[in-house]
Amino acid sequence: MLQRTKVIRTKIDTFNKLVSDCEDAVTLAELGLEEKDESVFEEVKNHFEEVKKRYEKIRLETLMKGEYDANNAIITLHAGAGGTEAMDWVQMLFRMYTRWADRNGFETRVLDLLEGDEAGIKSVTLSVSGEYAYGYLKSEKGVHRLVRISPFDASGRRHTSFASMEVMPELDDSVEIEINPDDLKMDVYRASGAGGQHVNKTSSAVRITHIPTGIVVACQNERSQFQNREMAMKMLKAKLLELKEQEQAEKISQIKGEQKEIAWGSQIRSYVFCPYTLVKDHRTNYEEGNVQKVMDGEIDEFIQAYLTWIR
Repeated sequence: MLQRTKVIRTKIDTFNKLVSDCEDAVTLAELGLEEKDESVFEEVKNHFEEVKKRYEKIRLETLMKGEYDANNAIITLHAGAGGTEAMDWVQMLFRMYTRWADRNGFETRVLDLLEGDEAGIKSVTLSVSGEYAYGYLKSEKGVHRLVRISPFDASGRRHTSFASMEVMPELDDSVEIEINPDDLKMDVYRASGAGGQHVNKTSSAVRITHIPTGIVVACQNERSQFQNREMAMKMLKAKLLELKEQEQAEKISQIKGEQKEIAWGSQIRSYVFCPYTLVKDHRTNYEEGNVQKVMDGEIDEFIQAYLTWIR
């Protein structure tokens, strides 16, 4: 209840500040008109542009009415069809989402990472912490398609690669998910990346398999085996909750939501670098011609279009 009260109070304060800033801009514009001071207008324009961005953020949050939209998010990227090219594509998407998170004030932390055999990343799990992280990132769930001249092809041919994105809300201890300890298989192994002074010296990484469903989660970047197990259990709870909610809505044959085969015909968005440049979301039909802008993390318009589309 205290947490809910704090969230509501923050929303009220944010809205009141927005109204106050609008009034200040109007007052400044009126003074400029009275004084016939044209130099003021550029300042007023910049002020209104900033207010508009903050207003749009508030408006988007009003579209997030899901039970877990305000929660932190856990995202996982997997390489699909395309071999080394697909693994490089996962690394590019990993960079895109971390830059988006930084741009929007979210904190990111790598939980598990499996590097590619030659280059790139086979799979990576990342936590994104901040209010409405899940509400924003749920729009990115699905298969992402890349079309470009492959830097790994000596002949300079055009390649198509795929990567999938899973998104789950991070659950707190108040969410009850019954898990029978006898249904769990836990493996420990040496972590392969940064995560504390004991990495590569002790078996601190944890992989948990939920036997009845076949769900597998792993965490290796916390400082101890206990912390990795705790985070892995959070991830498992989130996946089991997702499965439970899907079963209530419809009979499903796959565990990971609407996750489709990571290949042709299943993509939610295409990123075309050649023969032209275009990023297109196939659900909302929103497009952006500046591919580099998108890869630098400027995906807010895609998120906004999706949240408006599902409303």
